[in-house]
Amino acid sequence: MTDHAAQAKAGLGTFERLLSLWVALAIGAGILLGSLFPSIFGGLAALEVASVNLPVAILIWAMVYPMMVGVDFGAITQVGRKPKGLVITLVVNWLIKPFTMALLGVLFFEVIFARWITPEDAAQYLAGVILLGAAPCTAMVFVWSNLVRGDATYTLVQVSVNDLIMVFAFAPIVALLLGVTDIVVPWNTLILSVLLYIALPLIAGILTRRNLITSGGEAAVEAFKDRLRPASVGGLLLTVVLLFGFQAQVILDKPLVIVLIAIPLLIQTYGIFFIAYGAARAWRVPFEVAAPCALIGTSNFFELAVAVAISLFGLGSGAALATVVGVLVEVPVMLSLVAFANRTRGWFPS
Repeated sequence: MTDHAAQAKAGLGTFERLLSLWVALAIGAGILLGSLFPSIFGGLAALEVASVNLPVAILIWAMVYPMMVGVDFGAITQVGRKPKGLVITLVVNWLIKPFTMALLGVLFFEVIFARWITPEDAAQYLAGVILLGAAPCTAMVFVWSNLVRGDATYTLVQVSVNDLIMVFAFAPIVALLLGVTDIVVPWNTLILSVLLYIALPLIAGILTRRNLITSGGEAAVEAFKDRLRPASVGGLLLTVVLLFGFQAQVILDKPLVIVLIAIPLLIQTYGIFFIAYGAARAWRVPFEVAAPCALIGTSNFFELAVAVAISLFGLGSGAALATVVGVLVEVPVMLSLVAFANRTRGWFPS
């Protein structure tokens, strides 16, 4: 093990080193509880504003907040001197990811799985995965970046620029790939998500950081983030329980369909990560920038994708189901990539 990897592992407690196990248990608990108490989870799922589930939003907010405490506004102006990570993020997110997702969807749903899926269902599932591929993540990126101890300031800039481009590029890309011209972007979902997952935790982080710096400097900031880390991981596990609990009946009723939809999503997710991660390594991007830049392209803005799928194709459509499968696949897969990134920290310059 390299010195960097050893240091990263030493910074993790026993609970965090076994995070994959706890996530697996949380998935099982979510499916079990969702099937035993469907009315409770149905009530929690109904607590939505603009397609954003409020219980999940609160938990994600709790996970994002510790990283926002680490954002140094004084360093934001220096990001332009290190453009490589931002370039990789934007190229992968907007010039590669939507199109590879469309190609994989056509290959699997219309060719490889043609004997098991009707053409009508194939078209719906294809639409769903395209919506996922065209919607790079906003909120959970901060969680993944925190787990790899990424540069909080640089991650904020990457996500912010990404969101700005999404405002202009999401609808045209989806229209091009789906051949649909009447794409209506749910602006309320987009704006609310940015407020909940970026603006509010950022404001809270700025105020907290200012107080900590005044009282104890950067050491106080790091100590505060370390104290919050267990709560952040706990929020992640509760999020997993809720997400799988919400979809427990779908998972139990349509296991084969879930698996078929998940296969191209898994290939896409791992493929996009390694394209970005490999480019960052070849370009000698520091790890604290390289890891988040790869994870940003890999993760999806599932609230936006689900909202558009429902508005275009209906709540019970195959497109909506495909976006939901994207939600279910994302957390375990992203955690496996976080673990891989932490193990390969020594591949990158510090």
